[in-house]
Amino acid sequence: MSSALLDLPVKVSSERLFKSLMDLAEIGATPKGGNCRLALTKLDGQGRDLVTGWMKEAGMTVTVDKVGNIFGRRAGKDNSLPPVMTGSHIDTQPTGGKFDGCFGVLAGLEVVRTLNDHDIQTDAPIEVAIWTNEEGTRFVPVMMGSGAFVGKFKLEDILNTTDKDGKRVGDELKAIGYDGKESVGGRAVGAYFEAHIEQGPILEHEKKVIGVVTGSLGLRWYDVTVTGMEMHAGPTPMPIRQDALYASTFIMQDVVQNALDHAPHGRGTVGSATVHPSSRNVIPGKVTFTVDIRHENADALLDMHQRLMATCARIQKEHNVSVEVKEVSYFPPTPFDAAMVNTVREAAKSSGFSYMDIVTGAGHDAVYLASVAPTAMIFVPCKDGVSHNEIEDAKPEDLGAGAQVLCEAMLAKAIR
Repeated sequence: MSSALLDLPVKVSSERLFKSLMDLAEIGATPKGGNCRLALTKLDGQGRDLVTGWMKEAGMTVTVDKVGNIFGRRAGKDNSLPPVMTGSHIDTQPTGGKFDGCFGVLAGLEVVRTLNDHDIQTDAPIEVAIWTNEEGTRFVPVMMGSGAFVGKFKLEDILNTTDKDGKRVGDELKAIGYDGKESVGGRAVGAYFEAHIEQGPILEHEKKVIGVVTGSLGLRWYDVTVTGMEMHAGPTPMPIRQDALYASTFIMQDVVQNALDHAPHGRGTVGSATVHPSSRNVIPGKVTFTVDIRHENADALLDMHQRLMATCARIQKEHNVSVEVKEVSYFPPTPFDAAMVNTVREAAKSSGFSYMDIVTGAGHDAVYLASVAPTAMIFVPCKDGVSHNEIEDAKPEDLGAGAQVLCEAMLAKAIR
């Protein structure tokens, strides 16, 4: 049911939402205008304190589970009904922006504030979630809190996960006061919406305000190690070299070509590489690099995987090197619930915003929530498609539009 059917002018406040985003951005502000609020640091704790304080001011009951996930709950007429939930994260990249994740959390809070403004009581409860360590920058795995919530990760394993300095998740949760007592997961969620900046250029390019996210690309990550032999760059003739870097470049180029051959939704990236011994006049004996491939179609993603394996085997034979491939992460393509997606589409239409269907190429907590609850996402444009960067930017009016669509969609599910 939409606000139109309520015969009420239910309108979110873009100004209030943007001010909340800017107030949160003061915690961990960086010189270039971004944010550094790594998961479970003191700054993350301060951000959590600020937002949970706002939740309580809005009349919400706040609970925390054992991995630090936060749930702000606005009671409904029938609290036996599973909640209509929204949320995201407030931890950032080391050189992150003001909007990635934070918009989804504060858009949810703005929905609650708007319902309070209009004295609207929903049948089902409304919940706003703050998921722990979505970014995966300080602690691995990424999307840690939502993954634990849906049973992807064991609680003990998560609490014992350490950062590069050997600090445990469990200890760091306690240090910032978010080692909650609630059980992790195991409860029903009636519907889950997540609002987010697009983190890409499509909406801006197409001049659309709302992205109706139909699902997420599947993803496979690999660590590749190519081993040859270090030898002197001068005396060693070219034909007898075992040049690990030269051999690696053929694999790297085919990662990109593989994605191009699976257009338009194929993605292929080599994001990190290390050369050993990294000396000007020594033939490289060992190269390690990462591979990231993505596609929205499971069969296409499998085809890309098989091509990568075949390319590595061929290069190993042709260049007299050894090639070891270790797959370190796999997320299958995740289509979102068709009825939920249509709810977002109808909310955009009734709110009068231009919109288009879109898939997400990035990982989001919604991808995990989709395994336990009907799920959909709402995208708004970000300037030049730039994200995970201090210059990340979004227009207040676009953020407000996303929050308005979120409000309409949540009302459609929470009022019976």
